[in-house]
Amino acid sequence: MQVKRVVLSSRPGNNGAPVPANFRLEETTLAPELKDGEVLVRTLYLSVDPYMRCRMNEDTGAEYLTPWQLCECVDGGGVGVVESSRSSVCAEGDVVTCFNWPWQTHAVMKGCVLQKVEPQLVDGHLSHFLGAVGITGLTALFGVREKGNITKGANQTMVVSGAAGACGSIAGQIGRLDGCVRVVGICGSDEKCRALVEDLGFSAAINYRHEDVPARLRECCPDGIDVYFDNVGGAISDTVITQMNSGSHVILCGQISQYNKDVPYPPPLSEEIQEALRSKNITRERFMVLHYMNKAEAALFELSQWVKSGQIKVLETVVNGIENMGDAFCSMMKGGNIGKQIIKVSE
Repeated sequence: MQVKRVVLSSRPGNNGAPVPANFRLEETTLAPELKDGEVLVRTLYLSVDPYMRCRMNEDTGAEYLTPWQLCECVDGGGVGVVESSRSSVCAEGDVVTCFNWPWQTHAVMKGCVLQKVEPQLVDGHLSHFLGAVGITGLTALFGVREKGNITKGANQTMVVSGAAGACGSIAGQIGRLDGCVRVVGICGSDEKCRALVEDLGFSAAINYRHEDVPARLRECCPDGIDVYFDNVGGAISDTVITQMNSGSHVILCGQISQYNKDVPYPPPLSEEIQEALRSKNITRERFMVLHYMNKAEAALFELSQWVKSGQIKVLETVVNGIENMGDAFCSMMKGGNIGKQIIKVSE
């Protein structure tokens, strides 16, 4: 069988932004015979996510992430359908997902690494298994629940950076559902600001490219900030932290503004910001969704119910064709997406 795949052809330079030329589309052949325990899957949707920028380096800087190897097939979150099986775990026709799905149109995989999913959980929107009802939704939900300390009736204000991205757009809606009276999003365009307020129910949105962020935060958060869902790090996060209340909480989810720099994760903070955290007793602990996977099944069901009922709206930016993976990844890293960036590979 002839299949198309995407390989890592080069690594970004020091402190460099990725470019589509770091990826190369190839044709290869799959052997038709399956071994015991293997399945042939057809890829439906693939995901590109900010953490993948770390995997482009020789050293990812995180013990739980392996680097992509040069001239080898890239992998990440994917969902597909089983076309033939010699595995007891999944049968022909099953819809399956995996964190380490190869960027190929078809792939032979071990059945034991695949998770069977039920299309009715997402009303047939199978791409949602890579976003709102998948690892992205779990990251948002567990981040808010485990690190946010939101209490209904406590008049709390939540700020989300990277708010129009895959995780931030879900996290803000969960903050509202869990009891925050104000949810303010920070993002990079007027179109994204409109989507946050008009489509997702955020109280307000701030365009960091064109607005005075400190002044707008004071205006939108008159009682200060109690919970900060941090997807970006850098200067924006420093600005938010300086306006946080005593005893408040930073949910340290991502630091996308720093991923092209040669710094450890999480990146070091200035003395001034460290002092603000200390003096106000603000908690800011590293958060990893993988630590909470024992609660994943119940959480995915809760997310699916919210999505089905319309209490959580899902935003996606869908690009067609595996040949556009590199373009989609680089666009996402520059904020070109609204909601989850998805690549549709086949019907």
